[in-house]
Amino acid sequence: MPSIMAKTIRQTVDFDAPPHDVFEALMDAKKHGAFTGDTATINRRVGGTFSVFGGYATGKTLRLEKDKVIVQAWRSTDFGREDPDSKAMFHFSKKGDGTRLIFVQSDVPDAISDDIKQGWIDFYWNPLKDYLKSKKRIVRGNRRRE
Repeated sequence: MPSIMAKTIRQTVDFDAPPHDVFEALMDAKKHGAFTGDTATINRRVGGTFSVFGGYATGKTLRLEKDKVIVQAWRSTDFGREDPDSKAMFHFSKKGDGTRLIFVQSDVPDAISDDIKQGWIDFYWNPLKDYLKSKKRIVRGNRRRE
């Protein structure tokens, strides 16, 4: 049962890449590791487990709609043993040539919610934007050579 002392984190992030590229970066272990700079193991199916940032965050995928929705039971090593898993929802939609990601994480323990909230920005969204930009430059560079 969720704790009364739990928070919900809501963030909206725009990426200069199509939903497929953002989705793949989050669900492909190799790409995930490339943008976070740490190890990732991701089983890409409903019921599949994941471990990212060298085991800092772990969980299970509850819902998966390619390029549209990811819902995961999610916890970090900062969660107390008695804390239930949080639920992280990533919703992807097309915005121009890019992607709007609406992220909602519920049942985050109050004591660490500010750190978790900032962690998504510092360790996910900003590095993911840089990673996707670098991939875009490589693709453009390759096209020029063809």
